[in-house]
Amino acid sequence: MPANLPDTPLDAKRIAVLMTDGFEQVEFTGPRDFLQEHGAVITIVSPKAKGKQVVGMHHKDEGDSFDIDLTVAEAQARDYDALLLPGGVANPDELRIDPASVAFVKEFADAGKPIAAICHGPWTLIDAQAVSGKQMTSWPSLQADLRNAGAVWRDEEVVVDGNLVTSRKPDDIPAFNQAFLAVLMKAKAARAS
Repeated sequence: MPANLPDTPLDAKRIAVLMTDGFEQVEFTGPRDFLQEHGAVITIVSPKAKGKQVVGMHHKDEGDSFDIDLTVAEAQARDYDALLLPGGVANPDELRIDPASVAFVKEFADAGKPIAAICHGPWTLIDAQAVSGKQMTSWPSLQADLRNAGAVWRDEEVVVDGNLVTSRKPDDIPAFNQAFLAVLMKAKAARAS
């Protein structure tokens, strides 16, 4: 590849980001920017309607609004290579009681596709029955929920178990991004062989 062209190892891999109002903004924008720099195509999927917006949070303060690309009721996991689940408290709390959102996450888990969840993002994985027997981390307040659902919770900046990548908080985003990229590259190589 010529030196003046960016390295895009993800070759337009399609990443669905499932979220609604109340997501921790940096847990979306940090991974989104990193993945796009590596050639991924990001689609914001939400229980809210296409054309509406989701509102991020900077911890307890309202953040920016982002356009929804596709409603979750119309989304199909088969159309994507991986799933990103940002945290924030309100976001996963809303997603986990939305049947279409839970079903969408479960499709990714059942298909063995890469899933990356940070902070409170793993909460939705519990309702999708995707944590039993998995090594995981999260925001500390979720550890009992994850353990009760059968996960093995670890207090580490990033934990990778097969195609599942989890991290605890915004400070972990650099390690989270690198681990997610490695999982995506491994999945890409497996499909190529």
